[in-house]
Amino acid sequence: MRRWHVETHRTDRVGWLRAAVLGANDGIISIAGLLVGVAATGATTTAVLGSGVAGIVAGAMSMAAGEYVSVQSQADTERADIAKETRELAEEPEHELQELTHIYVKRGLSPELAVQVAQQLTAHDALGAHKRDELGITDALSARPLQAAMASAAAFTVGALLPIAAVVFAPAGQIEVVTFAVTLVALLGSGALAAWAGGAPKLRGALRVGFWGAMAMAAAAIIGRLFDVQV
Repeated sequence: MRRWHVETHRTDRVGWLRAAVLGANDGIISIAGLLVGVAATGATTTAVLGSGVAGIVAGAMSMAAGEYVSVQSQADTERADIAKETRELAEEPEHELQELTHIYVKRGLSPELAVQVAQQLTAHDALGAHKRDELGITDALSARPLQAAMASAAAFTVGALLPIAAVVFAPAGQIEVVTFAVTLVALLGSGALAAWAGGAPKLRGALRVGFWGAMAMAAAAIIGRLFDVQV
């Protein structure tokens, strides 16, 4: 009995992975930068934690809203293109068949074979063929606004809890140093994990995220010290 070879690809997870990676890194970096910056002003631990919790709530909602609006715009564009293609298939089927044939010729098929492929795919699912081969819209890569918003907000919150925990357990007077160190380790880990999930080199991903996170926290600390006021 013939057994079909089933393959899995990382593109199947790209819809939520991008939003989750962005949300987690933003949660770690932005909240850590906020905490380090506030701590650098000489604020009390309570004030630092309060600013961090407020930052988590605002940041998670902002990430969710931003992702939803952004991905919804993509979804609206996809729907408009699909509606346009549907009208063209109904009004100019021969032109659309020629268009599909030309696409396959450009991809390397002979004109004769391209005509056969275009005819068979049109007979099977004309709109599906044009969505995939003309518009580049597939199920794996299509826009999912709600999924992106939820993944981004949840990841932001989880990521932001790491610097918050660092502040809670940091010894008195060591909030900046401990938060910086814990956050840097967390960023290296998240960068490596994101690279692994996407099939990229883990070390490169870790160093890339860690570098920018360190720069963000250093800038926040400098600004906090410029104010140097007791809260």
